[in-house]
Amino acid sequence: MTSPRERLAGRQAELLKALLAGGDAPAGFDADRLRVEANVLRNKQSRLAAYLRPDLAEALGDRFAALFREYATSHPKTDAIRSRAYADAFGAWLVDRGEVPKPRGRFSNWLRRK
Repeated sequence: MTSPRERLAGRQAELLKALLAGGDAPAGFDADRLRVEANVLRNKQSRLAAYLRPDLAEALGDRFAALFREYATSHPKTDAIRSRAYADAFGAWLVDRGEVPKPRGRFSNWLRRK
């Protein structure tokens, strides 16, 4: 039998998956409202990533938001990763996919941290 704390942790994990990783809405939550909130969170993350990595935003132009959404859905941010490291990981993902060339100069150090 699971404790109340374990059940709560499980419910919280379901909610985070719905909000950050495109999971289904947990029982008792309005799926439409969660979708709206998930979009708000992804847009906020996208703006922060563009602020932290203007080179990527400039290189991708109008494609930045869609690619960031794809990345964020398949690689949800956790509290274990700082926002700059998350933006750098997005950049490394883009390089691996051939979406942007390997950086030179000022932004080349982040690839070594991958």
